[in-house]
Amino acid sequence: MTEYPNLLQPLDLGFTTLPNRVLMGSMHTGNEDRAKDFDKLAAYFAERARGGVGLIVTGGFAPNREGWLYPFSAKLTNRREARRHTAVTQAVHDSGGRIALQLLHAGRYAHHPLSVSASALKAPISRFTPRALSDRGVRRQVDAFARATELAREAGYDGVEIMGSEGYLVNQFLAPRTNRRTDRWGGSPEHRRRFATEVVRRCREAAGPDFILVYRLSLLDLVEDGQSWDEVVSLGQEVEQAGATILNTGIGWHEARVPTIATSVPRAAFAGVTGRLRPHVGIPVVASNRINMPQVAEEVLARGDADLVSLARPFLADPEWVRKAATGRADEINTCIACNQACLDHTFALKKATCLVNPRAGNETTLRLLPTRRAKRVAVVGAGPAGLAAATALAERGHAVELFEAEDDIGGQFAIARRIPGKEEFAETIRYYRRRIEVTGVELHLGRRAGVDDLVGFDEVVLATGVAPRVPAIPGIERALSYVDVVRHGAEVGERVAVIGAGGIGVDVSEFLAHRPLDLDGWRAEWGVTDPALVRGGVTGPVPAAPARKVYLLQRKTTRIGRDLGRTTGWVHRAALRAKGVEQLTGVNYERIDDAGLHVTFGPGRERPRVLEVDAVVVCAGQEPVRDLVDALVGRGVAPHVIGGADVAAELDAKRAIDQGTRLAAGI
Repeated sequence: MTEYPNLLQPLDLGFTTLPNRVLMGSMHTGNEDRAKDFDKLAAYFAERARGGVGLIVTGGFAPNREGWLYPFSAKLTNRREARRHTAVTQAVHDSGGRIALQLLHAGRYAHHPLSVSASALKAPISRFTPRALSDRGVRRQVDAFARATELAREAGYDGVEIMGSEGYLVNQFLAPRTNRRTDRWGGSPEHRRRFATEVVRRCREAAGPDFILVYRLSLLDLVEDGQSWDEVVSLGQEVEQAGATILNTGIGWHEARVPTIATSVPRAAFAGVTGRLRPHVGIPVVASNRINMPQVAEEVLARGDADLVSLARPFLADPEWVRKAATGRADEINTCIACNQACLDHTFALKKATCLVNPRAGNETTLRLLPTRRAKRVAVVGAGPAGLAAATALAERGHAVELFEAEDDIGGQFAIARRIPGKEEFAETIRYYRRRIEVTGVELHLGRRAGVDDLVGFDEVVLATGVAPRVPAIPGIERALSYVDVVRHGAEVGERVAVIGAGGIGVDVSEFLAHRPLDLDGWRAEWGVTDPALVRGGVTGPVPAAPARKVYLLQRKTTRIGRDLGRTTGWVHRAALRAKGVEQLTGVNYERIDDAGLHVTFGPGRERPRVLEVDAVVVCAGQEPVRDLVDALVGRGVAPHVIGGADVAAELDAKRAIDQGTRLAAGI
């Protein structure tokens, strides 16, 4: 018996059987781009194969140079390149897994001058205008896909996935938005579909009948002049007839202005669209996007919305996701919180992808938590992200760890973040560490502020004491509230609020103050997601819910608010502020706070005064490190390790904190 009978049920594909219904979706790590990194890629995939995933899909490999995402990025075009891949496929097979290579042609999303597309239309996310392919050029692209499929089979892959969604080349042929052709590759829906179906047909011919061929189908383009629902259904049927084994779900183009995988997107928000397609085709379909825990996946499958589920970032967070679900240990899963900070933000900055909650992802060959040869008594002070990572990793290695926390619960800044609308997933990280403390045997002292006398006598002392809100020197500041007062302790703020400081915390607090809870239909309306049978692309004008209160967000700097937020999620927060009518004021001089409200001036000579008649002022003006134990310990002959916010208290950085804690634990 299992809690997840549908999730763990094998899937017979005729020529092979997948052991369960979990597909590890494509996630570019950066290790695909250089031959010298293939050993890292092999270790990364092998660890996920040992974790029990049914089918792995690699990051995207271009079928030719025109299809590169960036110059000299991953491609598969010749036998020499194919031989490098045998290290990956053999490692996965030796670990009991199956793996498919994703074929991704960037089309007009390419960041190089060789880019090509259905039509010569520049994408808003690339500075290069693509060359419109001739008829012969289109056929050359089809040949390239077929050749890459043949090479993938020679390299030992169990299949390929053809990337036909997210606005890449195949998708560009399908949508009127990007296909203005009038020849046999455009001009009508049937002609626009020809490129996709021809690619699938030729890839099937190249691979033979006993090879998994996944087609990534864009169910919702979420851009104007995208595909209609009837066109999507017809494409699915034609792709099936052309030889696809499985239809995977793609949601939204990269240029779409609707969030699809950010943490603010409700879990399994798009699974119902996959469910609408399923009755129209005879091959298995895969639901994707924001499916991060076994119960969510099980519910999708039990409803009949899909035959499989795809998880990409959740396997960065926890390579043992499937095995833990299968052995009754779902509470031990390190849940993907969809923050994008260490994965997609890294990818788009041309850095190696990893994971905020699991810094070992992509670093399996260099960041190892091996059993210690000499067990030590270690004290860790502070149960925020840095302290939790250090304490549990140290205990996992065999050290005797005591964890001291002054508050009555663990979590630190995550205990605040989880209360922010759209960041509720941060509670999963706290749940994970609570269970890790139990499993690894960390001795936890809650509500206990550790002093020097408590720490002298340990072999090692780790200070992860975090940060305290900075209090700016503004007359009347004693009337203000800190973000901790408001978010964590629920202080009353009234109907009109001014937020001082527009960094990441200020933006979060403004959303917190202006937000009203939404159900899935309300979320769709807020972002303009609609029925693709009614509107091409499934996107219309957003209808935001009324804000909970009037919020002013202020900063001293004259630059745009939110400019330094994450590349893949910052635009979501900026759009949310606009939707909630948050008034954003920059170049502000703070004069005083009194009964009338917050007095500010603008201009270098403070010549333009304004009074914000607010009920409360909330301060989000940065943080200061809490390091009061350092000097006292040094004076007693103890050299502590200082990590997390106690080490650097710039803008809060959980990615650095967890990485720092894990790496320290690996070295003690």
